Amino acid sequence: MIKNHVRHWLALAACTAMLSGCSDDPSPGDQSSQQTISEKYPITWRFALEEIEGSVQHQYAETFRAHIEELSDGRIEVDVFPYGSLGTSTQLTELARNGSVNLAFASPGHLADTVPESGIFNLHFLMPEQPEAARQLLEDPELISQFQQPYQQTGLQLLGFISEGWMTWTANQPLRSPDDFQGLRIRTMTSNMAAEAYRAYGAEPVQTPYSQVYSDLQLRKIDGQTNPVFAIEEMDFHEVQTTLTMAKASYFVASMVSNQQWYNNLPEQERTWLNEAVRDLAEFAWDSQEALNQQRLERMVETGGIQVIRLNQEERERFRQASLPVRDKYLEQTGETGRALLEFVDEWTQP
Repeated sequence: MIKNHVRHWLALAACTAMLSGCSDDPSPGDQSSQQTISEKYPITWRFALEEIEGSVQHQYAETFRAHIEELSDGRIEVDVFPYGSLGTSTQLTELARNGSVNLAFASPGHLADTVPESGIFNLHFLMPEQPEAARQLLEDPELISQFQQPYQQTGLQLLGFISEGWMTWTANQPLRSPDDFQGLRIRTMTSNMAAEAYRAYGAEPVQTPYSQVYSDLQLRKIDGQTNPVFAIEEMDFHEVQTTLTMAKASYFVASMVSNQQWYNNLPEQERTWLNEAVRDLAEFAWDSQEALNQQRLERMVETGGIQVIRLNQEERERFRQASLPVRDKYLEQTGETGRALLEFVDEWTQP
């Protein structure tokens, strides 16, 4: 009896051990791992914008926030900082470079002094005139690849480009030929290449902070400015200017960047979420800027506060010819890297 009882007890103990090994309950090690994950998340990414609420960049950032939070199942939260909350465009780029913010928009209008190659987007009559071709060019992985090293040399990781629409010109007179720019004090962004584009027409570029443009126009410290249509309307520049000229000379192209070290140190899954979100929102970015620019143009026309002039091909050709010497200045700053970029972009403009 005693032997039978012992055998029965040993069999029960072995069975219990086997069941324990097959249990769905986490082991102490698994519990520790899950606790580490729960302690890490949620985390916050800081995203700085060059534009105010309601802008193209703000629409993009809010959609990006929702998409990232969906992809990560709430693990990643995004704090969006519209223009004015952290500093000027140049200051925002510096915040991205030193890691104070994780993500930012950096437009070549100021970035070209730091990343000269990005100044290609300040050149006039270079980008494809057809919207679909321009969109495909900006999304081309090869174009982005050619820019990666110049961005990384300054501590930035280029994530992608988005267009915010054609740059348009406002003044208190029509701007139908380079002669109309002679001596015109026009506000440009801070990079030298952005200013050179208008010096080629005979203008006098003035590099004024975005938030100061309205008052400088009102006080006649400057005579004109250039921005996409949506920005002109939302900043009320049409209230202090009589004429808007649409020349289709250049797009406003913003680059979405991150701090390079932060990007490199992201866990693989988080980097995948980030890259996937940027890729998924490419079409949204293009469609939203087209819709917003059209809506804002219609609003300005309805109020009757500004005259809209669209240049014909003959007028555009005169400006194009006047703009060509600026490409040589771009090559002086960028060398062979810039030449390769010019040739690459030029292929997209060929019929």
